Amino acid sequence: MKQEGDLLDQAAAALRRGDMQQAQLRCQQALRAQPRRARGWLLAAKLAQASADYNSQCSAAARAAALEPGDIGIQLAYAEALVLAGQLARAKALVLAQEPLARAAADWAAIGQFYLSATDYSAALAAYRRAAALAPEDPAAQANLANILAVTGASGEAEQLLNGVLVQDPLDADSHYNRATLRRVGANDNHIAEMTRALRAGPADEAPLCYALAKEHEDCAEYALAWDYLQRGARARRARLSYRVARDEQTMADIARHFDAAWMQRQRRGDPEPGPIFVLGLPRSGTTLVERMLARHSQVASLGEINDLALALMRAAGPHANRSELIAQAAQADLAALGRDYRASTAQYGAQAPYLVDKTPLNLLYLGIIAAALPGARILHLRRHPVASCHALFKTLFRMACPFSYDLDDLARYYLAYHRLLTHWRQLLGADAWLDIDYESLVAAPEAGIRQVLDACGLPWEPDCLAFHANSAPVATASAAQVREPVHTRSVDLWRHYSAGLSPLIKQLQRAGIDCD
Repeated sequence: MKQEGDLLDQAAAALRRGDMQQAQLRCQQALRAQPRRARGWLLAAKLAQASADYNSQCSAAARAAALEPGDIGIQLAYAEALVLAGQLARAKALVLAQEPLARAAADWAAIGQFYLSATDYSAALAAYRRAAALAPEDPAAQANLANILAVTGASGEAEQLLNGVLVQDPLDADSHYNRATLRRVGANDNHIAEMTRALRAGPADEAPLCYALAKEHEDCAEYALAWDYLQRGARARRARLSYRVARDEQTMADIARHFDAAWMQRQRRGDPEPGPIFVLGLPRSGTTLVERMLARHSQVASLGEINDLALALMRAAGPHANRSELIAQAAQADLAALGRDYRASTAQYGAQAPYLVDKTPLNLLYLGIIAAALPGARILHLRRHPVASCHALFKTLFRMACPFSYDLDDLARYYLAYHRLLTHWRQLLGADAWLDIDYESLVAAPEAGIRQVLDACGLPWEPDCLAFHANSAPVATASAAQVREPVHTRSVDLWRHYSAGLSPLIKQLQRAGIDCD
């Protein structure tokens, strides 16, 4: 008989290569042989998560946590499972209980990562400070602290820390990029020479350095150099991805096919209670600006970018093997129950305001579901000039998100798929289902724009909404630096400096009937 360790190794290897049936078989054999091994239950939890079976994931992770109560890593895995199951409050209580046991910098870094993913930025900052204090010579610990400082608005302290990190490791491309995004630079105050030397030295991953150089050259109005570095960085990033835009095109087509007029007629509408407010649209379209304006209102609190709607949808749909199954099952789900689940989930953030803002851009995929599950919700859709929108995506290093943004053909195809899905939702839900907000109009006339937004949300006018740049709340998006400035129009026509390079994308959009003038 094979040893339990061997079986678990085989199960883990099968999971890595995507052979779920073999992974499940070997894991079950191992658990039958030695049911008191926490590692086996952790692997069972991972397997359940891979098929979006969050209840089973919680059960397995709970078994592992009970077997190893002093292992912070295992307890955090249980906390992650609780979050996916919609039990954020229990997860945070569990992690809080682990803090007295944390001794090493790695423990505090892991705790900080949990709080960051849970959008509890003050707790994340405290944890990362503890990690940095325990490991003052560890560049990674200092870089983690710098990154959360940037989120909370302490960009000066973040820059000092990143300067120190780069003294220790001049080829830390991620730290070069993170520092470059903290503020606008000028011709006599930039890091271009330093980053050029680092790029010539050959970092392990040149993409972040190229994006950083593109950003700083753009700040200095050196657009030809900015475009050269941007193209180089995008190619390097794209080469590391196995992404295929056809999958996203198919997903959006499947959504339109399953969520059609017949589906809409079958729906029993959910709770008509007013709120929440969904701010959505393509990333880099101005969603953070509108969120920050709204969050200055006395009756509004923002939850930021959260996954609660997508997770509630997956819980309602049940376990599934792929996106196609998820969409088909979601079309049969009880959306009134989904709406109640979503409200219960978001209530656990503890925000005290009558209206909560969910600023998750790609909730646009779920517009019909929002309308059916939460008919009292207010939906605000940000849009901007098509080429400006695509350029803003192309010039941003998103790390794990937006894999379509690193190739102009991928980007054009994704934009067109988004446009088709949006047209479908409009035809299905009606012209008044949401408010379209043009980014260009908003930054040109912010008072008129925010008055329109407040009116659509049923909220009275409050002048403080115009002081969005004074909002001290954390910002964990690529626009963190920009939204701490007064409103400006610098980005409106910025893409025109790159129109020659963007011409393949422009032609592709125009062939599909998109007005790019």
